[in-house]
Amino acid sequence: QVQLVESGGGLVQAGGSLRLSCAASGLSFRSYAMGWFRQAPGKEREFVGHISWSGSSTTYADSVKGRFTISRDNAKNTVYLQMDSLKPEDTAVYYCAARKVGTSTKYDYWGQGTQVTVSS
Repeated sequence: QVQLVESGGGLVQAGGSLRLSCAASGLSFRSYAMGWFRQAPGKEREFVGHISWSGSSTTYADSVKGRFTISRDNAKNTVYLQMDSLKPEDTAVYYCAARKVGTSTKYDYWGQGTQVTVSS
């Protein structure tokens, strides 16, 4: 059974930092690219960023570029989202997702999400 479990969310003041983790189990982690998404109240889920299976390639939404950094540790089956210079508009539930490399054009598995709240 595949599980993606996010952690590290919480309440932080604007300008602060948080580091989210997503621990994966039940899958061959190196066979999956990983993505981060978020959903704010009343809004649709949006893409935050993505990291390749090896960690050599990352992409980010324009709204977070230069402030957020995605990394992964394949030995620990974990992907991270380092969030710096947080803004109130970053408040959302953050989700990680896994996409099988080479065989899938969509994300196959999703975590349950972790809440991030940025106060002004």
